[in-house]
Amino acid sequence: MPAQRKYPPELIERAVRMVAEKRREAPGRPGIIREVGDLLGIHPEALRHWVKRHEVQADPQATVARDESERVRRLEKENAELRRANEILKAAAFFAAELDPRPPR
Repeated sequence: MPAQRKYPPELIERAVRMVAEKRREAPGRPGIIREVGDLLGIHPEALRHWVKRHEVQADPQATVARDESERVRRLEKENAELRRANEILKAAAFFAAELDPRPPR
């Protein structure tokens, strides 16, 4: 026997619609999911899950683009760290050459 759902499907649809409307009214504003969840008595994480599932069903390409942009951001951060480490190694090699008592070739 499947588990009984805590929230009826109508409430889920209404909550997802409200989040979408509020995001259209104020794009980029944080806390919309928490605000709608508090208003309707829904746990914010449950609502966040429903909204994400709805977004994936509505436009699967958007999820791929978001995952790709996250990957690019992560790679850019790694690249910056590697560049910083490379500069440190160059400086260390420079100072090591200065301390080397052997004459340069």
